[in-house]
This record gives sequence, C-alpha cells and structure tokens, in this order.
Amino acid sequence: SVFTVCNMSKEGVNGVGFGEEVTFASVKEYYGKILSTSKDLKTSACTASGAPPAAIKAIIKQIPDEVVEKFYGCGAPFPTGVNGLRILDLGSGSGRDCYVASALVGETGSVIGVDMTEEQLSVARAHVPEFTKTLGYAKPNMEFVNGHIEYLDKAGIKDETVDIIISNCVVNLSPDKPRVMQEAFRVLAPGGEFYFSDVYCSRRLPTEVVNHEVLFGECLSGALYIQDFLRIARDAGFTDPRQLSIAEIEVRDPELKAICGEAKFYSITYRLFKLPGLLETLCEDYGQYAVYNGTIPGSENAYQLDDHHRFEKKKPMLVCGNTGAMV
Repeated sequence: SVFTVCNMSKEGVNGVGFGEEVTFASVKEYYGKILSTSKDLKTSACTASGAPPAAIKAIIKQIPDEVVEKFYGCGAPFPTGVNGLRILDLGSGSGRDCYVASALVGETGSVIGVDMTEEQLSVARAHVPEFTKTLGYAKPNMEFVNGHIEYLDKAGIKDETVDIIISNCVVNLSPDKPRVMQEAFRVLAPGGEFYFSDVYCSRRLPTEVVNHEVLFGECLSGALYIQDFLRIARDAGFTDPRQLSIAEIEVRDPELKAICGEAKFYSITYRLFKLPGLLETLCEDYGQYAVYNGTIPGSENAYQLDDHHRFEKKKPMLVCGNTGAMV
C-alpha cells in the first residue's frame, strides 16, 4: 500500500476519567470539604477571570462576604440586557453568580442555581433573605436546588423554561459532558442561550492526567480539547458556537506543571444559541447588515457579540445569516 495509517488513541475525547459515582463524590469532597476559600487553589484555573465590568463589580460589593470568598470560577459569564428573564446557573456553588444575576434580572426575573454540594448550597441559601432586602425586592427572585447538571429533569427543570443558562468553571467537572449539553438545549426556550465560562485544553489529555485527583479538583484534568467541545455542542443542537473571550491558565505548582507536560489550558467564555431553523452549519452571506441601537444597559456605546463581532452604536455592520439571527 502507499500509506501506513497508525490509529491514535481517542482517550479523553469526552473528558471523562473516574466514572459518574466517583466523580460526583470527588467533587463534593474537594469543593465541600477540602477547599475553604479560593486561596487554597493550586492553579489559576478557578480564579482566571479578568476584572468584570464596573456595573458587575458594584453588584459584587453588595454580596455577603462568605458567598464571594467561597466562589470558584474561571470567567465572568454575565450577559447584559437580561431584565425580566429566567436564568439558570449550572453548578452554582456558593451562589455568587446567582446573586449577580438576581440583581441583573430585576424583581420580575428569576434565577435558579443547581448544585450537588450541600455545603455550598447551605452558604448560598443562608444569605438570600439579606440580599433580597439589599436589592429592595418584596420577595426573593432566586432559589437553589440540589441536583446534578447532567440530570436537570430530576432537579425539576422542565422543557423550554429557561431564557439564559450560565455556568462558571463547572462543566469540565462533569463525567458526561454530552448529556450536560443535551440537557441545556432541552431546558432552554427557543431564542435562549447558554452563556458560560469553562476550562479547555489544547489537546486530548492522557489517562494519567485525566485520573489525577488534584488536577481534577482544580478543573484541569476534566478539560475538553477545544475541538471535541465544539463537536459535542453542535451534536446537542447548538449549531454555531461563538467564542467571546479567552485567557491562558497558569499552572503554578511545579509538580502539577510537570504532569501536564505540553498541554495548554484556557479559560474560554462561549455563547451557544438555541435558534431552531435559523442557524446553518456555515456562515452564509445573504447581503444582510445590522445596526446596534445602543439600548442594552452597560453597553450603550458598543455591543460585543463574540470575539470578532463588535457592533458600534448606529454604525451599520455586514453580518452573515447566523449572526443576523443571533442579534
């Protein structure tokens, strides 16, 4: 024959290491008992997010200290212009992002946080009455549910009942990432989106990295190879995933750095839109253009859709059919 083809291993294609029961137990132990605050982390993975916008900073300053101190995240998945909408946070932990979302959606909106770690849920629930008074709401607009992000049906989240899903450095910890994506697509209402930050890798990881307990708890060993994630997202129904931002993650511990080898890790914020019948697998030019009217609070002068679409107020911009559907 002309060529000899050597078959390469596809281990780590779904970022699965320990199996479901062991994974759930490991996450509960690491985030419920081993870590006290974000200062106990050995990498920058769960603290890699850059400074949030001024409006978000102002909200965070109002959140009770315990909720903020027990926050572990790699991004700032806070969509703007969400007043009155229904937001779901996957792996809400101590609830910091839910508290921010509670302020963003206003008294007429709602926020649900789903997490499987009781210690974190206790922290999140404890400060809801206090924060409700801080915001001046007549009653709480957020709740926290004990459940698994792979089984939102068991957590009581019904079909097409959510406008926006957020998540912060959690999907990488799941033993069944395709199911997480499928469940997210199921609960989103048409026109909704999955707006989330997570950890990704420049390559598929070998078994010794995938099964490393500390790297797993630090959100690295479960990181999907970027291209594998895009395939999983598209298979779930999110036809055209859009990258909003990216930042490289620093592995500070020398021993862990040696184990990771040449693998590079990144905190990436993605936007996945549920627009049935409107998105195509490729961007097609239909001669469309879009004009941003400057009406989204916090983005009065320009709106950033993704890493290559920034709409300046009142300035026409050529867009493909998919981008036209998204905006």
